[in-house]
Parts: sequence; C-alpha cells; structure tokens
Amino acid sequence: MAKVNMSESISMAMSSLWANKMRTLLTLLGIIIGVLTIIAVVSIIQGLNNFIYSEMAEFGTNDFVVSKMSLFSLSLADLREMMKRKDLTLDHMKLIRQQCRSCELVGASVQTTQNVKYRSQSLKDVNISGKTYFDQKIGRIIELDRGRHFQKEDEDRSRYVCVIGADIAEHLFPYSDPLGKRIKIGANNFLVIGVGEKIGKLFGRNLDNFVNIPITAYYKIFGSRQSISINIHTSSQEQMAEAQEEVRTILRSKRHLSFNEKDDFGILTSETFVQIYKSVTTGIFFAMILIASLALVVGGIVVMNIMLVAVTERKKEIGIRMAVGARRKDILFQFLIEAVTLSTVGGIIGIILGFIIAKLVSAATPLPSSVEPLSIAMAIFVSMSVGVFFGIYPARKASKLNPIDAVRSEQ
Repeated sequence: MAKVNMSESISMAMSSLWANKMRTLLTLLGIIIGVLTIIAVVSIIQGLNNFIYSEMAEFGTNDFVVSKMSLFSLSLADLREMMKRKDLTLDHMKLIRQQCRSCELVGASVQTTQNVKYRSQSLKDVNISGKTYFDQKIGRIIELDRGRHFQKEDEDRSRYVCVIGADIAEHLFPYSDPLGKRIKIGANNFLVIGVGEKIGKLFGRNLDNFVNIPITAYYKIFGSRQSISINIHTSSQEQMAEAQEEVRTILRSKRHLSFNEKDDFGILTSETFVQIYKSVTTGIFFAMILIASLALVVGGIVVMNIMLVAVTERKKEIGIRMAVGARRKDILFQFLIEAVTLSTVGGIIGIILGFIIAKLVSAATPLPSSVEPLSIAMAIFVSMSVGVFFGIYPARKASKLNPIDAVRSEQ
C-alpha cells in the first residue's frame, strides 16, 4: 500500500487542482497560452497550406506568366529598378508565339479598374481585364455558367463584347438574364456574351468581381501604354522548364541584353507564389512559436514553484508514506505524475481554446483553418514534456527528504 500508482497520483493531482481553483488557474495560465498559440497558429497555417495548394493547382501546374515585375527580392532598390524596365507589349507576345517551340498556347492580359453600370445599377472599382482569346485556356480556367467566351474574330475585330463575373451579374441583373444586355464600362457600351460560374474569395479578394474584354478592345479604350502579362501554357512540367528557357532567350535577344546583364522581366509560376507564401508564413510561424515557447517556459517555472510549495506543505504525508514502506522512487514518481497532470490539464484547455480561436478567426476573416490530429498530439506531447522537465526538480527534492524529519515537520 505504500507504493504509489498512477491513478492514485492523478486523482491526488486533480483533487489539488480543484481545491485551489485560483492558484490552479494562475499555475496553468502560461501553459494554456503557450499551447493555445501553437494550436491556433498551426491550425490556421495548415488550413492556409491546404487552401493555397488547391488554389495553385487550379492556376495550372504547366502554366507560367512573364511580366515586367518580379516578385522576389522586393527591396526598395529592386522596386526602383523594376519600375524603369521597358514594358512588355503584344509584339513580345507575338514573337514568343512564333519562336517558342515548347510553348503550346501563348496569350496576354492587361488590367485596370473601372466603374461598371447597367441602367440605374452601378458598381465601383470593378476589375477590367483585356485578354486574348487564348487566355480562356491558360492558368485559372473560368468556367461559364451561361453564354460563351470571346473568340478570335472578337479579338481581331476589336468587338465590344464581354464576359462578366457572377458578382457583376448578381448586382447589375438581379431579376433578369444578363446575356444580350449592354453594360457600360466607363463611357463605353459592351455586349454581355458570357457569365462566369461563382468562384468565391481568395484572402478577401472577390474573384467574381471582374469583366473580361478582348485585349484589342481594351487598347482602343485605355490605350496601349501599359505593360502586359504574357501567359503561357505547356503540355508537361518538363516542357514548361524548356519553354521558360526558350522564352528567356527570346526576350533577352529582343531586348538586347548582354550575357552579364540580369533579366529585365520576371517569370512567375504556381511554385513562385507557393515559395512567396512559404517565406511569409514561415516567419510568422516561427515568431508565434517563439512567443508560445516563452509562455510555456514561464508556465513550466510556475508549475515547478507550485510543486515545490506542495512538497513543503506535504512533508508530513511524505514522511508517513516513507515510514510505511514507500521507496524514494515511488515518491519521485508520485510528484512527477502530479506535475505532468498539471501541465497536461493546461495543455488540454489550451488545445480546446486554440481550436475555438482558430475557428473564430476563420469565421471572421478570409483565413481558413484545418484541425490536424498531428497538432493535437504535438500539443499534448509539449505540455507533458513541460511537466516532466519542470517537475523533475521538486519530485527529486521530495524523494530525498529524510523520513524522520518529514514526519516531525508541521504543516
């Protein structure tokens, strides 16, 4: 009977927690905050990972974009250099279309924002994209709810036709079919020939708030003094790598760059966006983990201090247990289990609160969250490790008490 068992130690620890509620809350606060932070951050980042990878898959794993601006190394000096670069034009697109043997489809797009109106209904800051007819097959494919995409003849003849997003249709045509109607983009009337399916939002940006028009019509209205994005589709990952090298060679030759000059254009793939995303979230992740680690250390120190107080308060109990046959390792095991129980309870509370906060953030913002079993296991392991690490000293102190002195001590 002198030997301690795990269930008895856990029961004693839980009784101690319940008997001193305020002390328990203060003891567990650091661990709760630490585990809560880990769970919330991991859940949100995991949700973002799943979301980003699915979105990038829709962008097209065999597609890439050539643009005036690059996305990496955006220092102030780099930004100034990129602003001075020559624009990419339709002539560059046509040259790539003619000379790039690995490029299956080559299109171009250019964007601005304008007010869009139909009769008394109007929308501000709508994304207006001028596109080639090839672009409906490159990158993110816009599926149509009704109507058609514009065709080669629409582009060749600079027709004022458009494909509108689901949000535009809902706001401008709440009670009628938009097909065959004319909307006003700025001061110009465009015939609606297609309506896109509902897409949704990406990080708060409404992907259904668009109007696509032929790029030639775009130039007639807004002028051609604006750099385009050249959009390229290939048949495979291997061909995409070859196509990128071909495009780089074609543009460098056209722009008369010597071998020791760096590219004055950027090549962007879905992997480019994933790498940028990873670089941003990695910094956030490690910053939050550092904060969580500090909270766990503080929580562990508090647990250690509380356990030291418990050893002092329970000297007589320890002495009696030793007197009736408890070994030193039994006493050590008892107090170590109590410390682990303390920290694990804090960890479980932190897990629950972390999931609640992650779900609240997802509900209130565009940030998605994902509950992973691995994050639960990691949080429980971390909280138990804190209990073991910071509980070993008070447990050893309890096990080394002289039983005679302990029995004589006053509580």
